[in-house]
Amino acid sequence: MERNYGMPLLGEKAPHFEAKTTKGPVNFPEDYKGKWVVFFSHPADFTPVCTTEFVAFMKRYEEFKKLSCELLGLSIDQVYSHIKWAEWIKQNLKEEIKFPIVADDRGQIAALYGMIHPNKATNTVRAVFIIDPMGVIRTILYYPQELGRNMDEILRVVKALQVADENKVAMPANWPNNEVVGDHVIIPPPSDDKTAVERLQKAKAGEYECFDWWLCHKKLEAKTKK
Repeated sequence: MERNYGMPLLGEKAPHFEAKTTKGPVNFPEDYKGKWVVFFSHPADFTPVCTTEFVAFMKRYEEFKKLSCELLGLSIDQVYSHIKWAEWIKQNLKEEIKFPIVADDRGQIAALYGMIHPNKATNTVRAVFIIDPMGVIRTILYYPQELGRNMDEILRVVKALQVADENKVAMPANWPNNEVVGDHVIIPPPSDDKTAVERLQKAKAGEYECFDWWLCHKKLEAKTKK
């Protein structure tokens, strides 16, 4: 079925593109197969809020790497501007930008990903696409130019998606510090009456904790390192 949206949607494959970056050419998302990716846009190089964001991403770079997650930035600037800006950050803020920055000086990639919102400006907004190892878009976040992103939240989203996928569970608000279930995860609700009854029986047996058949949770067992 044809759709007329100017942006990719959750559950779709990340749109393909090839481009120059500060670390060489990229073939996306093929080059990142088997990895999680945080693909994000910033309004422009040599701007104050964007500079604070790049430093904030780098402060958490090793945490993303531990999750097998790569960072990939983009703005409608030439690669030379990206290189010079990264040099400025290293020289003046003592932070080396180790992830690639895509040069999209024609704005074609930004248009492909719905990163340009004309009512805000002609440059890119602060878009975030979290893409899984199969190249599927799992989370989309948009921020206006005047609001810098919370990198800890982006990191939390990657962690939460990985836990959800691995354990076939859902994640509560503010996980792992939820106001109702603490650091527990949510058991997906049953889809028929038989499973609903079984859910409560499992709760009585101590397998789950339930407020009702449709709201059950459990603590994940800590995995021992081999």
